[in-house]
This record gives sequence, structure tokens and C-alpha cells, in this order.
Amino acid sequence: MHFMFRFFKRKYNNLVSDHRFSEILQGSIWAIGGHILAAVLGLGFSVIVARRYGAEMVGVLAIINSFFMLATLFTVLGTPTSILRLIPEHLMKYSPTSAFNVYRKTQYLVMVFSLVLGIVFFLASHPIADKVFSMPHLSFYFALASAFIVFKSVDRLNIQAIRGMKLFRMFALMQVLPQGLNLAFLVSLRLFWPVDDLPVYAVLCACAMTAVVGWLTMEYAFSNQMGRDDRVHPVTCDAILTLSLPMLITSAMVFVMGQTGIVMLGIFCTEREVGYYAIAVKLATLTSFVLQAINSMAGPKFSELFYSHRLDDLFYIARKSSKLVFFTTTPILFGLVVFGKPILNVVFGKDFGVAYPALVLLVIGQCINSISGSTGIFMNMTGNHGVFRNIMIMAAGINIGTNLCLIPRYGINGAAIAAMLSIGFWNIAALTFIKAKFGKSTGYFPMLA
Repeated sequence: MHFMFRFFKRKYNNLVSDHRFSEILQGSIWAIGGHILAAVLGLGFSVIVARRYGAEMVGVLAIINSFFMLATLFTVLGTPTSILRLIPEHLMKYSPTSAFNVYRKTQYLVMVFSLVLGIVFFLASHPIADKVFSMPHLSFYFALASAFIVFKSVDRLNIQAIRGMKLFRMFALMQVLPQGLNLAFLVSLRLFWPVDDLPVYAVLCACAMTAVVGWLTMEYAFSNQMGRDDRVHPVTCDAILTLSLPMLITSAMVFVMGQTGIVMLGIFCTEREVGYYAIAVKLATLTSFVLQAINSMAGPKFSELFYSHRLDDLFYIARKSSKLVFFTTTPILFGLVVFGKPILNVVFGKDFGVAYPALVLLVIGQCINSISGSTGIFMNMTGNHGVFRNIMIMAAGINIGTNLCLIPRYGINGAAIAAMLSIGFWNIAALTFIKAKFGKSTGYFPMLA
């Protein structure tokens, strides 16, 4: 035990003392801090909703969240990933004004598609609730959420644009803001309007407020950097869409793997079972917040290094990022496996203990994700988004097929198995491709490296 402690301590010290990695490390600390606080606030919101409004309301919120994610897939058109690549590229090659023009054009595209699709979903809210979910009583919530699709879409774009601008502290705040506003609106609105479905209204109000803050942040950030003599490289809407659409397919496949379990549970099972699974997913993805936080900082750096042809530095940073992910997620993984059932029983209520087997399966999937490193963002930032799209299509097919086979018989455990298998497949496939093309790997496991 003492040897292992010294081993991990030595590896950690080597990691944090590296000046070449300091930019990503500094940004990651802010991002991780933001994710941790957001996770705490999110769990607090879920606990309040579960205890005061019941598992059914947790399930309703999970279904609405899935609806938002599905709708915004087609409104943002893959631009959150492409803008993360384009902003650093234009800042490095041209100027802040050139980067702003790309951002503004992308923003207008997203808003137009959001308004059009929001109207379509509003008109189709009853068929969606009745025919897709067999829950016609949810049609009002789908109609209400449709009016907020434009806010959710703009928010998704702005968060990635803030990443591209390397605004570390603001990105951390944008992680915390939605969860903090969820709680704030839930508490404040209850004082004046104590209705049974108040959590739904709190979430929607928080969504709108977060979108406005993100928009104002980007306007202010660019206005402070742009100059009259800036060199501008024009980019057409067609060029933006040509780059973004393969990433849209990739994002769609990520949605499939992340949300198909909840959607199919909503079709085959009750809201209560959806609620159990949603809580298991929320706990399990505590292990992925570190990867997301580090990707937040590493993505723009990958783009910058690759397009300046510094491949050795690129893989050096990628490996260092993977090491940081491993050493920060391992304690969380073990903690969830060992203490997961008491957490479910004590924090959320005794009936949530049935979600523990699903939680363990989901944690295993997140473990594979952590060990593999930043495979997805690496491929998207280095021009291999087409190959990554194909990998994600295959992984989504595995996810859908496994869910269809297992959910009717095994319920939430079947959904967890499907998620674990699909995550494992795309990570291993991506690692294999990167190794074959570049002769190096982005993954990290201390006993093998």
C-alpha cells in the first residue's frame, strides 16, 4: 500500500511540475472545480426533487432533458465542435475579428434552425408524448420545452465558443450557472407558486438565463480583442456546414449512446424506473466530469498544435492529459463502487437502492472512458472527424441493438450493459485508429506506461 501511494504521488508530482503542460493544467483546475461544484449543485437539486416531488418527477425531468438533447442535435448542426476548432485556428492564423465573424455567422445559423425546429416540435408535442413515449400527459411539457429550444441551442454553442477563446474562469462559471440557477429558481418560485410540477419551470427558466449570460460573455470577450486593422479570412456558411455536419452525426451518435437508455426505458417501463436509471447515470458520470473538464482545455490546444505541425508536442500534451484524467478519476471510481449503494439509499431514498447494479456497470464504462483519454476530441481536432463519425455510428448501432434486446427483460440493468458495451467499443476503436495512423497512443494506464 505504501509503495502504491509513493508511486501515485511521484507520478502526480511529475505531472503538475511540467511547465509545457501548465496552460492545460491551469485551465483544467478551473474547469474541474466548476464541474465539481456543478455536480454538487446538480445532485442537491436531484435530491430535493426526488424527496419532495418523487421519482416520477425525476423521470419527467430526465425525459425533458433527453428531448432537449435530441432537439438541439439538429439545431446546432454539429457547430459546437466545429467552433471549438475554428476559433483557435482563426485566432492563430488571422485575427480576433476573423474568429468573431465565424462565431457570428455560426450563431445566426443556429438561431434560425432553432426557431424553425422549435415550431415543428411545438406542433408535434402531442404525437411525441402519445405515440413515442406512450405518455400523453407529458404533451404540455414537450410543448413548453419547445419554446426554449432556441435558448438551449445558443447556450450549447456559446459554451464551446468560450472554450475556444480559452476563457478558463468563465467556462468554469458556465458549468456551475445552470445547476445553481435550477436550485435558485426552485426555491424562489416555490415561495410564490407552489405547484406540483415546479421543477420543470425552474429548469426552463435556468436554461434561458444561462443562454443570455453566455451570449453577453462572447460579445464582451471579442469586443476587447478586435482591432480595425485585423486580417479577416472569410468563411462561408457552406464551409461551416461542410465541417460541422460530420460532427453533427458524431454528436447524434453520442446522444444515442447517452440517451437511448432513458428514451427506451420511457417507452418500455414506468417513469419511476426512468428516474432510478437517471440517478444512476448522474452518479456514474461524476467519473467523466474530469475528462470533460480536461477536454475543455485540451481541445483548443490540440487544434493549435496540429495545425502548426507540432506533432511531438501534440502527443506529449495528449498523454499528459490522459495521465491527469487517470489519477483524478480513480478515487471516484472506487468510491462509487464501494459506497454507491449507501449513497443511493441514504441520499435519494431506500427505493433508489435498486439502481446499484446499474450504477456499477455504468462506472465500468466510465473507467474505460477515463483510461482511453481524449480520443474523441483528439480525432475531431486533428481532421479525423470523418473516421470518428463512422466509429460512433457503429457504437450507436451496438447501443440500440443491445438496448432493444435487454431492456424489455432486464430493465435498467439492460440499459446499463448497453451503455458500457458501446462506450468500450468506441474508445478501443478510436485508440486503435490513432495508434495505426500516428504510431502513438493518447491512452494511459500506469502499469503499462
